[in-house]
Amino acid sequence: MKKTSTRLADGRELVYYDLRDDTVRDAVDRRPLERTVTTSEVRRDPLLGDSVAIASHRQGRTYHPPADQCPLCPSQGERLSEIPDSSYDVVVFENRFPSLAGDSGRCEVVCFTSDHDASFADLSEEQARLVLDAWTDRTSELSHLPSVEQVFCFENRGAEIGVTLGHPHGQIYAYPFTTPRTALMLRSLAAHKDATGGENLFDAVLTEELAGERVVLEGEHWVAFVPYAAHWPYEVHLYPKRRVPDLLGLDEAARTEFPQIYLELLRRFDRIFGEGEPPTPYIAAWHQAPFGQLEEFDGVTRDDFALHLELFTIRRTSGKLKFLAGSESGMNVFINDVPPERAAERLREVASS
Repeated sequence: MKKTSTRLADGRELVYYDLRDDTVRDAVDRRPLERTVTTSEVRRDPLLGDSVAIASHRQGRTYHPPADQCPLCPSQGERLSEIPDSSYDVVVFENRFPSLAGDSGRCEVVCFTSDHDASFADLSEEQARLVLDAWTDRTSELSHLPSVEQVFCFENRGAEIGVTLGHPHGQIYAYPFTTPRTALMLRSLAAHKDATGGENLFDAVLTEELAGERVVLEGEHWVAFVPYAAHWPYEVHLYPKRRVPDLLGLDEAARTEFPQIYLELLRRFDRIFGEGEPPTPYIAAWHQAPFGQLEEFDGVTRDDFALHLELFTIRRTSGKLKFLAGSESGMNVFINDVPPERAAERLREVASS
């Protein structure tokens, strides 16, 4: 992997990740952009104890542009985009309309390929490995920013999810706090450690799932399963078998196998609802240990946390979506229409031929 860092016309950082070491990236952003002005502010809810990002400048962000005006495609001639060069393998840049900025963190966009009509599942194993390396490098770089406590790499795919740019891409949020979902995991981890005299909850869950009926895919270094209490109609958790706190902890064997397992998983997601169905909308979310102090979690350390990816779709059956209505949105109590065991069975049925 070759990494080349440059700046866009408004001062935002852009980083090329290339498969070839001899690739030269010297294209200049020719757009007449003024420096980005953001109004991001993080406010803490005194009743719930969580945080909300207030970012009014995002009202003006790019919204469903036609394909020939996509800001994530390479620049071509006088058609200028967020990527100055005429081609790229993987590119990461600071979001022009960030939810978090400055002392409130940082937001980045990750373009998986220059092919506008592709998806992550269409990537080769070599390309998918490059994305993994880019995620890892960005996690490392962002963790050193003084305002950052947790790094979250994720992909939203599909208009049903709320995606406003059709180009295959994901995002990275670098939060100035430990997110509420991670805090819940850490509290459960601490409580289980105390109740069992030191047993790791992630290890216990993984051991139980490996012995059960909800495993979807298993390799030498990774396992994918539908969790016992899945919140979403089709939800899969992907774990490295050797517990590590973040992407930086993966060894070479796990990095090599990841593209094989993950690409197969994504391709199965597109087969869930049968031939002729539109691509399955999904969210793919990496859960990593926070880089901040964990004193409030009763003896839990970063090494107790288990890196994993959670992949789920909001489509519950052909032509029907799972909406977060009263119970889910009002009380955070999910109701799942698809039994996890049946979801796992279906994801095994649609294996690649």
